[in-house]
Amino acid sequence: MVSTRQRILTATTELFRRNGYHATSVKQVVTAAEAPFGSLYHSFPGGKEELAEAVIETSGRTYGELFALVYDAASDPPSAITDFFDGAAAVLEETDYLDICPIGTVALEVASTNERLRQATDRVFADWTDLAAQRLTAAGIGRRKARELATTLVAALQGAFMLSRAAHSPEPVRTTGRVMRGLVEEALRDVRSRAGSGSRRRPPPRR
Repeated sequence: MVSTRQRILTATTELFRRNGYHATSVKQVVTAAEAPFGSLYHSFPGGKEELAEAVIETSGRTYGELFALVYDAASDPPSAITDFFDGAAAVLEETDYLDICPIGTVALEVASTNERLRQATDRVFADWTDLAAQRLTAAGIGRRKARELATTLVAALQGAFMLSRAAHSPEPVRTTGRVMRGLVEEALRDVRSRAGSGSRRRPPPRR
Protein backbone atom coordinates (compact mmCIF):
# COMPACT_ATOMS: atom_id res chain seq x y z
CA MET A 1 0.00 0.00 0.00
CA VAL A 2 1.28 3.46 -0.89
CA SER A 3 1.92 5.58 2.18
CA THR A 4 0.24 8.93 2.73
CA ARG A 5 3.63 10.61 2.49
CA GLN A 6 4.28 9.05 -0.91
CA ARG A 7 0.83 10.04 -2.16
CA ILE A 8 1.54 13.62 -1.15
CA LEU A 9 4.92 13.57 -2.90
CA THR A 10 3.44 12.11 -6.08
CA ALA A 11 0.54 14.56 -6.13
CA THR A 12 2.86 17.52 -5.55
CA THR A 13 5.21 16.41 -8.30
CA GLU A 14 2.32 16.28 -10.77
CA LEU A 15 1.00 19.67 -9.65
CA PHE A 16 4.46 21.23 -9.99
CA ARG A 17 4.71 19.79 -13.49
CA ARG A 18 1.39 21.38 -14.42
CA ASN A 19 1.34 24.60 -12.41
CA GLY A 20 4.80 25.29 -11.04
CA TYR A 21 5.70 25.98 -7.42
CA HIS A 22 3.99 29.28 -6.72
CA ALA A 23 0.68 28.34 -8.37
CA THR A 24 0.41 25.11 -6.38
CA SER A 25 -1.36 25.47 -3.02
CA VAL A 26 -1.28 23.17 -0.02
CA LYS A 27 -5.04 22.72 -0.41
CA GLN A 28 -4.55 21.50 -3.99
CA VAL A 29 -1.92 19.04 -2.78
CA VAL A 30 -4.03 17.39 -0.08
CA THR A 31 -7.03 17.28 -2.41
CA ALA A 32 -5.05 15.59 -5.18
CA ALA A 33 -3.40 13.21 -2.71
CA GLU A 34 -6.74 12.44 -1.02
CA ALA A 35 -5.00 12.99 2.29
CA PRO A 36 -6.07 14.71 5.51
CA PHE A 37 -4.82 18.28 5.75
CA GLY A 38 -2.89 17.57 8.93
CA SER A 39 -1.05 14.65 7.35
CA LEU A 40 0.91 17.01 5.13
CA TYR A 41 2.34 18.86 8.13
CA HIS A 42 2.90 15.58 9.95
CA SER A 43 5.05 14.30 7.07
CA PHE A 44 6.52 17.71 6.21
CA PRO A 45 6.62 19.93 9.34
CA GLY A 46 8.19 22.73 7.30
CA GLY A 47 5.08 22.93 5.13
CA LYS A 48 5.13 23.67 1.44
CA GLU A 49 8.83 24.59 1.35
CA GLU A 50 9.96 21.32 2.93
CA LEU A 51 7.57 19.41 0.70
CA ALA A 52 8.98 21.13 -2.39
CA GLU A 53 12.52 20.30 -1.32
CA ALA A 54 11.53 16.63 -0.96
CA VAL A 55 9.91 16.65 -4.42
CA ILE A 56 13.05 18.15 -5.95
CA GLU A 57 15.33 15.61 -4.28
CA THR A 58 13.10 12.63 -5.06
CA SER A 59 12.57 13.65 -8.68
CA GLY A 60 16.28 14.32 -9.06
CA ARG A 61 17.17 10.80 -7.94
CA THR A 62 14.52 9.29 -10.19
CA TYR A 63 15.73 11.08 -13.31
CA GLY A 64 19.34 10.33 -12.44
CA GLU A 65 18.53 6.63 -12.15
CA LEU A 66 16.68 6.78 -15.47
CA PHE A 67 19.67 8.36 -17.20
CA ALA A 68 21.98 5.70 -15.78
CA LEU A 69 19.60 2.95 -16.88
CA VAL A 70 19.37 4.27 -20.45
CA TYR A 71 23.10 4.99 -20.67
CA ASP A 72 24.19 1.60 -19.38
CA ALA A 73 21.81 -0.21 -21.74
CA ALA A 74 23.14 1.57 -24.85
CA SER A 75 25.72 0.09 -27.19
CA ASP A 76 28.11 3.04 -26.78
CA PRO A 77 28.18 6.55 -25.22
CA PRO A 78 27.01 8.43 -28.36
CA SER A 79 24.04 6.08 -28.73
CA ALA A 80 23.23 6.56 -25.04
CA ILE A 81 22.89 10.30 -25.60
CA THR A 82 20.45 10.04 -28.50
CA ASP A 83 18.56 7.21 -26.78
CA PHE A 84 18.00 9.44 -23.75
CA PHE A 85 16.96 12.53 -25.70
CA ASP A 86 14.74 10.55 -28.08
CA GLY A 87 13.08 8.92 -25.08
CA ALA A 88 12.45 12.30 -23.49
CA ALA A 89 10.97 13.57 -26.78
CA ALA A 90 8.63 10.58 -26.91
CA VAL A 91 7.41 11.22 -23.35
CA LEU A 92 6.75 14.86 -24.18
CA GLU A 93 4.56 13.80 -27.10
CA GLU A 94 2.74 11.18 -25.03
CA THR A 95 1.93 13.70 -22.27
CA ASP A 96 0.85 16.45 -24.70
CA TYR A 97 3.94 18.47 -23.77
CA LEU A 98 3.40 18.49 -20.05
CA ASP A 99 6.52 19.54 -18.17
CA ILE A 100 8.17 16.15 -17.61
CA CYS A 101 10.83 17.64 -15.34
CA PRO A 102 9.51 19.84 -12.52
CA ILE A 103 13.00 20.63 -11.29
CA GLY A 104 13.87 23.09 -14.05
CA THR A 105 10.51 24.81 -13.66
CA VAL A 106 10.95 25.22 -9.92
CA ALA A 107 14.55 26.39 -10.37
CA LEU A 108 13.41 29.20 -12.68
CA GLU A 109 10.75 30.28 -10.18
CA VAL A 110 12.82 30.26 -6.99
CA ALA A 111 16.40 31.03 -8.06
CA SER A 112 16.17 34.62 -6.82
CA THR A 113 13.57 34.28 -4.08
CA ASN A 114 14.05 31.07 -2.09
CA GLU A 115 17.58 30.09 -1.09
CA ARG A 116 16.61 26.71 0.34
CA LEU A 117 14.93 25.56 -2.86
CA ARG A 118 17.59 27.16 -5.05
CA GLN A 119 20.19 25.07 -3.26
CA ALA A 120 18.05 21.95 -3.66
CA THR A 121 17.75 22.40 -7.42
CA ASP A 122 21.46 23.19 -7.64
CA ARG A 123 22.29 19.94 -5.85
CA VAL A 124 20.17 17.97 -8.30
CA PHE A 125 21.79 19.57 -11.34
CA ALA A 126 25.23 18.99 -9.80
CA ASP A 127 24.39 15.32 -9.17
CA TRP A 128 23.23 14.88 -12.77
CA THR A 129 26.40 16.55 -14.02
CA ASP A 130 28.55 14.29 -11.83
CA LEU A 131 26.68 11.21 -13.06
CA ALA A 132 27.14 12.08 -16.73
CA ALA A 133 30.76 13.13 -16.21
CA GLN A 134 31.55 9.80 -14.52
CA ARG A 135 30.11 7.84 -17.44
CA LEU A 136 32.00 9.92 -20.01
CA THR A 137 35.24 9.66 -18.07
CA ALA A 138 34.81 5.89 -17.93
CA ALA A 139 34.54 5.95 -21.74
CA GLY A 140 38.04 7.42 -21.91
CA ILE A 141 37.31 11.14 -22.15
CA GLY A 142 39.54 13.32 -19.95
CA ARG A 143 38.03 14.53 -16.68
CA ARG A 144 37.93 18.20 -17.62
CA LYS A 145 36.40 17.57 -21.03
CA ALA A 146 33.95 15.05 -19.59
CA ARG A 147 32.72 17.60 -17.04
CA GLU A 148 32.36 20.26 -19.73
CA LEU A 149 30.29 17.88 -21.83
CA ALA A 150 28.21 16.81 -18.83
CA THR A 151 27.44 20.41 -17.89
CA THR A 152 26.46 21.15 -21.48
CA LEU A 153 24.32 18.01 -21.57
CA VAL A 154 22.28 19.04 -18.53
CA ALA A 155 21.89 22.62 -19.72
CA ALA A 156 20.96 21.54 -23.24
CA LEU A 157 18.34 19.10 -21.98
CA GLN A 158 16.62 21.72 -19.84
CA GLY A 159 16.64 24.27 -22.68
CA ALA A 160 15.39 21.70 -25.17
CA PHE A 161 12.45 20.86 -22.90
CA MET A 162 11.45 24.51 -22.89
CA LEU A 163 11.69 24.86 -26.68
CA SER A 164 9.75 21.66 -27.34
CA ARG A 165 6.98 22.61 -24.95
CA ALA A 166 6.68 26.07 -26.51
CA ALA A 167 6.64 24.65 -30.05
CA HIS A 168 4.51 21.60 -29.19
CA SER A 169 7.05 19.62 -31.16
CA PRO A 170 9.57 16.94 -30.17
CA GLU A 171 12.10 18.18 -32.69
CA PRO A 172 14.01 20.63 -30.43
CA VAL A 173 14.72 17.79 -27.99
CA ARG A 174 15.66 15.34 -30.74
CA THR A 175 17.82 17.92 -32.53
CA THR A 176 19.62 18.78 -29.30
CA GLY A 177 20.23 15.09 -28.69
CA ARG A 178 21.85 14.71 -32.12
CA VAL A 179 24.08 17.72 -31.52
CA MET A 180 25.12 16.43 -28.10
CA ARG A 181 25.84 13.03 -29.65
CA GLY A 182 28.12 14.75 -32.16
CA LEU A 183 30.03 16.48 -29.37
CA VAL A 184 30.56 13.20 -27.54
CA GLU A 185 31.66 11.46 -30.77
CA GLU A 186 34.15 14.27 -31.42
CA ALA A 187 35.58 13.95 -27.90
CA LEU A 188 35.98 10.19 -28.34
CA ARG A 189 37.70 10.67 -31.72
CA ASP A 190 40.14 13.05 -30.04
CA VAL A 191 40.88 10.41 -27.41
CA ARG A 192 41.56 7.76 -30.07
CA SER A 193 43.65 10.19 -32.10
CA ARG A 194 45.87 11.06 -29.14
CA ALA A 195 46.21 7.40 -28.24
CA GLY A 196 47.28 6.60 -31.78
CA SER A 197 49.78 9.45 -31.88
CA GLY A 198 51.28 8.29 -28.60
CA SER A 199 51.80 4.74 -29.86
CA ARG A 200 53.52 6.00 -33.02
CA ARG A 201 55.94 8.12 -30.96
CA ARG A 202 56.79 5.26 -28.61
CA PRO A 203 60.46 4.20 -29.03
CA PRO A 204 61.20 0.70 -30.28
CA PRO A 205 61.90 -1.92 -27.60
CA ARG A 206 65.52 -2.60 -26.73
CA ARG A 207 67.06 -5.83 -27.92
